[in-house]
Amino acid sequence: MLRAVVIGTGEYLPEKIMTNHDFAQTLETSHEWIVERTGIIQRHIAAEGENTSDLATIAGQNALKDFGISPDSIDLVILATTTPDDTMPSTASKVQHSLGIKNGAAFDVNAACSGFVYAMSIANSFIVSRQAKRVMVIGAETYSRIMNWEDRGTCILFGDGAAAVILEAQEAKGTNTDRGILFSKIHSDGQYTELLKTTGGVSSTKNAGYLTMVGREIFRHAASKMPASVEEGLLETGLGKDEIDWLVPHQANMRILASVAQKLGIGEDKVIATAPMHANTSAASIPLALHQAAKDGRISRGNLIACPALGAGLTWGCILLRW
Repeated sequence: MLRAVVIGTGEYLPEKIMTNHDFAQTLETSHEWIVERTGIIQRHIAAEGENTSDLATIAGQNALKDFGISPDSIDLVILATTTPDDTMPSTASKVQHSLGIKNGAAFDVNAACSGFVYAMSIANSFIVSRQAKRVMVIGAETYSRIMNWEDRGTCILFGDGAAAVILEAQEAKGTNTDRGILFSKIHSDGQYTELLKTTGGVSSTKNAGYLTMVGREIFRHAASKMPASVEEGLLETGLGKDEIDWLVPHQANMRILASVAQKLGIGEDKVIATAPMHANTSAASIPLALHQAAKDGRISRGNLIACPALGAGLTWGCILLRW
């Protein structure tokens, strides 16, 4: 059978860094208050005129360049984002062109903070069904564009960034020792749309609006659904929790990461956490964490990695992959 195997990663973080101390100038908050409740220290903010497609393009270029992969070999570009450049065309189409990719197709996926897991699940389906041999999956966000900078309950949590993962179809034995994606499953439940949303949209208000969130409820759902989705994957693949080398969850905040790890019985030393330095970059958070951990040598070939996420929709899911 075929497996979708990671053969390259790349990232891009905007140059501007906004620290917790910056918020203290305009909001009733402090560095200590933010760290205590979220574990976040800083976040990157896109410059004026720097669009989601710009972030995604550089991340994609870095993935191609660092691993010596030709743009001509990419059959499909899937961009996970909630903050596209335009209503149409898809931001993925713009990125495809900017990267010099002429083959196949390109499209956006909007599942908010679950976007990367959704996109990887779709990419996996294209590969195992032999519709694509190489797929670039990008998570890219400019959440600074939809922040209410007077709401300390949300604006302190988010940042901008992008990261790309390149998947390749490789023959495998069909066992849980194979390299590549071993499990992917996505879920949604629309009854919870009011818990995390924006106040606007094209057909409703004719503008993007800004992000609103019922934090307590989102925490409750994340703390239950994310570990449950990992357990679902372990059950289907016949793997045990003790076989997980790295837990790389959506980087919402450190409290959620700790809760998910605790419920799974996974020690903090096996959790990849980039939230302190990146904040919540939505669909970009998991690929950013994967890239950084692979680059610094923590993730190595053969490692079993669990990547659960939850986002607006509500959407959630998990992928299990062997590096």
